[in-house]
Amino acid sequence: EFYQYQLEEAKTLAADGQRMLFDLVEHTETPVIAAINGFALGGGLELAMSCHLRIASTNAKMGLPEVSLGVIPGYGGTQRLAQLTGKGRALELIMTAGMIDAAEAHRIGLVNHVTSLEELLPKCVEIAQKCTKNSSMAIASAIRAVNAGYSTGVNGYETEINEFAKSFTTEDFKEGTQAFLEKRKANFPSK
Repeated sequence: EFYQYQLEEAKTLAADGQRMLFDLVEHTETPVIAAINGFALGGGLELAMSCHLRIASTNAKMGLPEVSLGVIPGYGGTQRLAQLTGKGRALELIMTAGMIDAAEAHRIGLVNHVTSLEELLPKCVEIAQKCTKNSSMAIASAIRAVNAGYSTGVNGYETEINEFAKSFTTEDFKEGTQAFLEKRKANFPSK
């Protein structure tokens, strides 16, 4: 059915998909961790790339094979892959419709960690638990600041300055600095 789409229908499909799912995930202010096991191809990889972190099992295979169908990745894949791996690697993977394994994905920066299948979910939980020990307010600010650097027309450095300054006015900052001075773990109010 997609092959019958006209220009505006295809444009709407890509825009709606990006806005309603992929951008929503990327801009969620709570960390989203993708656990990749098996094949993450096309839209599956595009969804994983919209997550803040990606953990892959050793049997994971990833790629954007869309050009083999006469189309390009339409849900931010061309942009996110280049942001994560660099322009040359992204173009090679896209233009060849190639598929890479987890080790190569890790080597080029597409995934953060590679584990055995048995350790995949425990590793995701471990990282999530480390995040929960920190200020959720500060994590949300960090996500906004990092994402700003990839937004057209937005000065990421300026966003960082503003987010940094705002953090000084929070109860989390007061608790974090007090806990540091008292050599104890912080109990952040924003949790």
